[in-house]
Amino acid sequence: MQSKHRWFVLIVFYGFILLHQADKLLIGPLTTPIIEDFGITQAQMGAVSSFAIIVAAVLYPVWGYLYDRFARAKLLALASFIWGSTTWLNALARSYGVFLVTRASTGIDDSSYPGIYSLLGDYFGPRLRGKVFGVLQTAMPFGYMLGLILATTLGGALGWRSVFFITGSIGIVLAAIILIGVREAPRGKAEPELENLAEMPKFQFDWQVAKRLLKTPSLRLILVQGFFGVFPWNVITYWFFRYLETERGFTGGQATTTMMIAIVALASGYFIGGSIGDALFRRTLRGRVLTANVGVILGAILMLAALNIPNENRLLFTVLVALTGVNISIAAPNVSATVQDIAEPEVRGTTLALLNLIENSGAALSPWLAGLIADHSSLKTAILSISVVTWILCALFFFLLGRVIPQDVQRLRAAMRERATLAGS
Repeated sequence: MQSKHRWFVLIVFYGFILLHQADKLLIGPLTTPIIEDFGITQAQMGAVSSFAIIVAAVLYPVWGYLYDRFARAKLLALASFIWGSTTWLNALARSYGVFLVTRASTGIDDSSYPGIYSLLGDYFGPRLRGKVFGVLQTAMPFGYMLGLILATTLGGALGWRSVFFITGSIGIVLAAIILIGVREAPRGKAEPELENLAEMPKFQFDWQVAKRLLKTPSLRLILVQGFFGVFPWNVITYWFFRYLETERGFTGGQATTTMMIAIVALASGYFIGGSIGDALFRRTLRGRVLTANVGVILGAILMLAALNIPNENRLLFTVLVALTGVNISIAAPNVSATVQDIAEPEVRGTTLALLNLIENSGAALSPWLAGLIADHSSLKTAILSISVVTWILCALFFFLLGRVIPQDVQRLRAAMRERATLAGS
């Protein structure tokens, strides 16, 4: 029963992330009508996204602590309800100031994802986590694709406000499904050393465990890498569609088609990266980190090549953008799985939340910064300068991480064996 239920849980949260990302990211393809509606600049529009990121960043520690203390499934149902209600408020805004504030409030539920990874980490063990997280993370680009479809089909016919009303309503429905259908899993149940215990010991957040984890070299490098790693994602997410329209001369339909191709490629990268990471991890404890490093290096090279293709060569441009998408998503499932390779079960929610806090605090200003650069130069310059530089830095941090990760993975496995011995005695 537990084995069947874990796949149901994965499907439910895949749907949650898919639809939540559609709601969160459709503001990108709707940027132009929103700018025209409120009569604002690109920098002001970038500030809208930055404020939502800041709100999410501030609340990550709160969500993380709650996930490690209380039932994660119920908290995730609450997050889904907040998603629906704040999106409704955003759709009702009639001035830029109100729109800015209500869009910022949508960041409250944007910091809820660590609970999903923490809960699924107790349903799926280390041998499958990279692949499972890779599958889960395909929901993010497909969510953006769904957002594109909603924006280009319903946005033009019904207006951007109506699209927000639709996605907000979906959030409230999903809240009920999660509350009724998803069962909580005991923390640590999927660890190889603990999974066969007749009675699982109960673990809750422990400050001493968290402090010891923060001192590990691996986590520190993961956090530093995370600070830079999300810069490109926010820039690409919020500005690439407009870049295609305004600087490469794509029509709305052509831009949508190109983005669809890139998104499918991006989604495949999550699954490919998670699968390769799992396979290499079984051979070497550095396997996930090596996989991630190759992905970011190739991603930077391909992005630089793609954006320097002449505008008239759209076929080659599209091919290179697709190849870029495959490679830049390889790292994500391996980073999520690596965190769980070194963090005790009772502090994983907090650790993942801390990583997301660092990521978002680093990336909070990137949409605004990209808009500012674009106003004074071009979106091409903004996208390339922010993305390539930060990916090069991430490659350096992954190289350093590969040197220290084995000792921290072995430390956790030894701790789990000790707990199993104590529980069985």
